[in-house]
Formats: sequence, C-alpha cells, structure tokens
Amino acid sequence: MENIVSTLKNIPLKKIYSGKVRELFEIDANSMLMVTTDRISAFDFILPTLIPDKGKILNKISLFWFDYLKNFYPNHIITSDFNEFPDILKPYKDILQERSIIVKKVKKIPIECIARGYLSGSGWKEYKEKATICGNKLPLGLKESEKIPEPIFTPSTKEEVGIHDINISFEQMIEITGEDTSEFLKKASLDIYKKASEYAYKKGIIIADTKFEFGFDGEKIILIDEILTPDSSRFWESKTYQVGKSQDSLDKQYIRDYLESIKWNKKEPVPILLPNIVEKTREKYLQIYDILTS
Repeated sequence: MENIVSTLKNIPLKKIYSGKVRELFEIDANSMLMVTTDRISAFDFILPTLIPDKGKILNKISLFWFDYLKNFYPNHIITSDFNEFPDILKPYKDILQERSIIVKKVKKIPIECIARGYLSGSGWKEYKEKATICGNKLPLGLKESEKIPEPIFTPSTKEEVGIHDINISFEQMIEITGEDTSEFLKKASLDIYKKASEYAYKKGIIIADTKFEFGFDGEKIILIDEILTPDSSRFWESKTYQVGKSQDSLDKQYIRDYLESIKWNKKEPVPILLPNIVEKTREKYLQIYDILTS
C-alpha cells in the first residue's frame, strides 16, 4: 500500500505539524487542513507498518462524535465536505477525501485530558501499587477492569512525538494551565465522557477511558484533534465484559498487547507488524465504527 504521507508532500500548502497519525497544513490565518494518515503508534513510537483505511475510519468516527456532541460542546471543525475545500486542493481528491477536514486554528492547550470510568492500563498498574490514579484516591479492593464508583479526571502532559507523555496530578496541571482553565477542562472532560458513555452503552459498548484535547478559539475553549476513536479510547463490548481480567478491546490495545507478547524492548528498531495482525487491527477499527455509527 502506498504511504499516504509520501503523497502528501505534493500538497501545495505549508506543513505546520506532523504528529503520530495526523498531518497539519496551513490554509490561511484562521484555518488548517488536517489529514489523518494510516499510521499507527504504540508506546510513543510510530510503527513502520500502515493499517489500510485506518485514517478514513478514524476521521469518520471523530466526525460522528463531533456531530453528536456539537450542541453539547463546541469543536474546531469548519468543514469535512471535500466539495467545500479550497480549489487548490481539488486535484488531490483521491488523497484527501474521507480522511481530511478543515479546522480552526487555535491555541492548543498542552495537556491530554483523560477521563477514566474503569480500572485499566496505566491506571490499573498505579492502583495496584498505591490505590490511587494520578493523585485520585480510590476505594481499596477494586479489581482489574472494574467500574470506578465515579469517573475520574487524570491529566497527562502532551509531549512531542517520540517523548513519553507523563501522568500528572491535578495540582501539577494547575501549575501549567492555571486554576480556572484546569477546573474548566476537568468538568468538560468528565461531562463529555459521561454523555458519550451513555450513548455507547446503549450500543453495547463500554468506554473504559478516553482522552480529549482542547484549544483556545479566542477566549473560548473548544474540542480539537480527534475524539472518542479507537486510537484515543478503550472500547469494550458489554456482552463479553468481565471484572477481574483484561478485556478483549476494539481499539489500539490489541497492537500494544501484540507488541508485549513478542517481548519488544520498546526501543529502536520498531517491529514490523505481521499481515494477520494488520488485518485483525483493521477489523477491530471497522467493527467499532459500525457499532457506534450504525
């Protein structure tokens, strides 16, 4: 499969940023083109193997959620309709359509806003040692994958590609963003998580945890980047959910588990994914897309 990123070099726009998955290009002083590639990352490394159609699937899931939540919380989208893209981009329809959106330029807040409703991942590891997650004290005796009595907010730093994001306490977040912004982001993250979780549960999906990113659009804080995708969330099927063990998830955890199983040391060189792992990952992303957007 041709690497989308290599073909994007022909786009006649100034590149602003290259992330783990997304490429940003400047359109004008107020807007950007955001392209979601087929790259996949794990443990803060971009893997050398692409997942076919992943960018299109992620883009469509984000668009679904942005639309579902648009009257509940504002976001950065200007348009996802390729017919409304600038004429200069029309020759690149085959590259851009379905995986690109035009978004507002904002002042990005350098925090990943994580909402957790269940004990899993790094949160479970910390809980086993300290009965806390990022400074949030939890009841003793909880088991792996168990529902937390009340969803909690656990921020982390937003680092550059290749640098590990660091879980921080809410007090540390206040030192970075200020008290008012921190309180606002905490409430917004938990409110959005609860609303999305209610919808997903009706579809048979548990959102164990998810992360949001926000930015300042003038004086207003809005949602940016992606939202509630299998790259940024843990999705479990409620029909197979069992407390006390790890869950079979419909998200990027499948890749992490595979890399752990082959004893990768999480250093260069990054392993190439086997064809069956690539196809299974694609199937999981398509499955959660179909369930959520049906």
